[in-house]
Amino acid sequence: MVTPSRKELDAQLDGAARTWLSDALAEAARAALAPPVAPSPYAAHTWELRFAAAGRHCGQDRADAVRILLLIAAHADLDTLTRLYRQGTAAERRAVLLALHHLVVGPEVLPLVEDALRTNDPRLVAAAVGPYAAAHLDPHSWRHAVLKCLFTGVPVDAVAGLSSRAAGDGELARMLADYAAERTAAGRDVPPDLNRVLTLTGEQSEES
Repeated sequence: MVTPSRKELDAQLDGAARTWLSDALAEAARAALAPPVAPSPYAAHTWELRFAAAGRHCGQDRADAVRILLLIAAHADLDTLTRLYRQGTAAERRAVLLALHHLVVGPEVLPLVEDALRTNDPRLVAAAVGPYAAAHLDPHSWRHAVLKCLFTGVPVDAVAGLSSRAAGDGELARMLADYAAERTAAGRDVPPDLNRVLTLTGEQSEES
């Protein structure tokens, strides 16, 4: 998902929603400058209530973008991201996952990605295999993430960095071939995306 700019998002919202978003982003920005000391979830963080209510005020089809902008404006840290993910709905968890590469440089929030990949929710799986996963998942975990996409019907276009990471990956090729053989033996169709990824594994790695 490419997050729309504030200008693009404003163009999609009516007056009431634009005002709501402006107030929400201002609250998030204030929290970034002077984060509350109180440890209680949500109660001390007004913008987090806005994060939860984004779909209701701006529309479900724009909720991801609104929530990502709020997280960025608040400079959400590891504790905040983890809390919002753990306490959130599936839609809120998706937004946290989509925002990770904007907010975290290192591998600190990989547990959230790994948690999403353990689910069978295609929305969470698709969000989990974005740029943050491409940068930080180790080869073994990344290969299983690709297979999880095939298991859950998530298009492999959702996998950030697929071409570069799959290129020359013989172990991924073996895993894909085994999975295809299992599906065929069980009389089940092989996902079309499997052959696409298998072809990528035969291409020369840019690091070679």
